[in-house]
Amino acid sequence: MLFTEEHHALRQNVADFVEQEINPHVEQWEKEGLFPAHDLFRRMGERDLLGITKPEKFGGLGLDYSYGLAFAEELGAIRCGAIPMAIGVQTDMCTPALARFGNDAVREEFLAPSIRGEMVGAIGVSEPHAGSDVASIKTTAKRDGDDYLINGTKMWITNATQADWVCLLVNTSEGPTHGNKSLIAVPLKIDGVSFSKPLNKLGMRSSDTAQIFFDNVRVPRRFLIGEEGKGFKYQMIQFQEERIFAAASIIKGLEWVILDTIQYTAERKAFGQPILHNQSVHFRLGELATEVEALRGLTYRCCERYLAGEDVTLLASMAKLKAGRLSREVTDSCLQFWGGMGFMWDTPVARAYRDMRLISIGGGADEVMLSIISKLMGTAPGGR
Repeated sequence: MLFTEEHHALRQNVADFVEQEINPHVEQWEKEGLFPAHDLFRRMGERDLLGITKPEKFGGLGLDYSYGLAFAEELGAIRCGAIPMAIGVQTDMCTPALARFGNDAVREEFLAPSIRGEMVGAIGVSEPHAGSDVASIKTTAKRDGDDYLINGTKMWITNATQADWVCLLVNTSEGPTHGNKSLIAVPLKIDGVSFSKPLNKLGMRSSDTAQIFFDNVRVPRRFLIGEEGKGFKYQMIQFQEERIFAAASIIKGLEWVILDTIQYTAERKAFGQPILHNQSVHFRLGELATEVEALRGLTYRCCERYLAGEDVTLLASMAKLKAGRLSREVTDSCLQFWGGMGFMWDTPVARAYRDMRLISIGGGADEVMLSIISKLMGTAPGGR
């Protein structure tokens, strides 16, 4: 990747925002189990940070995805995983299909205010019985005149209790599971929508996550994103940006885990010398730093091919898989070097250990990534 002065200026803008507006409040938000999404997103909108790759017509900057990559990578400096994830839902999970396939009216109603930070968005795909198995969702949207009537349940929805709208994947007809689905922009402050209590998660504590229930929720058919029946295809395309974002947004977080561990092990002594002076420790940290740089290279290559207009399903799946596996390896290895302190809830390595475990699950589990990779390599049944 060749980054320009414009890329560096964007990085600095994001870095300044993280340092001034987010990191000073992370400890409080983590303890409260909630960050103020509307307030934070509004301030991000004022800095033009929520529509970097979105059309200028709707308030975005109209830049290519290399700028989105730079943005995602800088979010990794946030000292928790919850807030980068919640921001990523707004920028790279619930809006890409809307920006690409939505008509002007629906984009004006949902995309433009999301870019300004006036509306908080969510992505509604997973269900209690259908996480990575997207084709098995059961939520339906049936035509009723000029409206859809929506019934069903969505599970593990990030931003749920604060969101103003959700990009919802639903079944709009019977028939083959890959051809009966649609994406609909659904307001969440309307009759028939209700929420569970915030879910008590292992990590990502400051991000509100809940179940959403739809009971005869009536929305205009004009809120359809793109064409009816193409929702599965749109969501698979949308997953590409989500998976690139997931890989890019943890790179600096992993580097911080390693740097924190270097500092701690340099200060902590055992058997008369700093822990860091043990060859097994500094060699291992060197290996981990090398692996993080390899992840950066893979992610950058994926972005380059995406910019060239190629289908990056294979590379995005590889980057997502590597990001999840490496996040587990780095946090587990570093936590070990912290000894008993690593097992304490409030240490940074313990938070990273909890938060980053989600990377191997959300947006498609490791096993789903391996299935995609194997099929595209031609080594699994039904491949190529």
